[in-house]
Amino acid sequence: MVKILQKEHIVPNIHEFIVTAPDIARKARAGQFVIVIPDKYAERIPITIADWDNEQGTISILFLEIGAGTQSLAALNTGDEIFSFTGPLGRSFEIKKYGTVGLVGGCYGIGAIYPLAKALKECGNKVVCYSEARSRFLLYWNEKLESVADEVRYSTTDGSLGSKGHSHDLLKKDLELDEHYDKIFAVGCTYMMYKIAHTTKPYGINTIVSMNPVMIDGTGMCGACRLEVGGETKFACVDGPHFDGHKINWDVVLNRRKAYIEEEIISKERL
Repeated sequence: MVKILQKEHIVPNIHEFIVTAPDIARKARAGQFVIVIPDKYAERIPITIADWDNEQGTISILFLEIGAGTQSLAALNTGDEIFSFTGPLGRSFEIKKYGTVGLVGGCYGIGAIYPLAKALKECGNKVVCYSEARSRFLLYWNEKLESVADEVRYSTTDGSLGSKGHSHDLLKKDLELDEHYDKIFAVGCTYMMYKIAHTTKPYGINTIVSMNPVMIDGTGMCGACRLEVGGETKFACVDGPHFDGHKINWDVVLNRRKAYIEEEIISKERL
C-alpha cells in the first residue's frame, strides 16, 4: 500500500495524486508506468508516471476519471492508502539528442509528456510541445510545460486558446510551412495518436506513440495488451508501451478498444 500525500482535481475529470513510493521514485524514468489497484475489489489500472522526486521519495500520477476503476480511485482522498501500487513498469522513452523534437499531449497525456520534455531538453534538444484539449479550461500544467520546453503550442476544439482544432491540425499546418522535426512523440487518447502518426507519415518523421490497450498484470503474462507492430505481435506492457506509430496496425487497435464497452457500462452501474 502507498499513502496519498496530496490529491488535486486539476481540471474536470482529471485528478493528480502525489503518493509516497520511494523505491519507485528511485528507479522511475520518463515514459514508464505503474499498475494501480484502488481497493481489494477493484481492477488493475495502468497509469503513466507524470513526475517524481528522488529526495522526497514521491511519485505523481494523473488519471482521467472515466470508468468504474478510475471512479474508485478518484473516490480516495488525501491520507488514504491505495491498495496496490506497482512499478516502474514498461520501457522508458529513448532519451538522447535528436535535434528538434515535437511532443504532443492530449488529456492525461499532457502530464505524461512533462518528464519527457524535461529529459529531452537536458540532452540538448530543441523541444516544442503541442498541448490539446476541447477548451482552455481543460488544459493544465501550462506553466510546467513552458518551464522545460522551448515552446508550447496550444490547440482547443472551440478555439478558446491557441489554434482552433486538434493537435494534428496544428502540427499539419506547421509541417506544411516546412517546419522541421527530427522526432515526434505523442501521448494521449488512441485516436489522437493515430491521427498524429497519419499526419507525420508522408513527411517520414519517426513518430513514437505511447499505447494504452487493455492491460491486466503489466508483466507480459496475460497477453491482453497485445498489438500488431510491423506485422509482429508485441505486448505493450513489456515491449512498450512506446512504439513506432507508422508500424502499428491501427485497425486492430481501434477495434479492440471497443471490446468491453458493455461490461464497462454494467460495472459503473454496479458501483
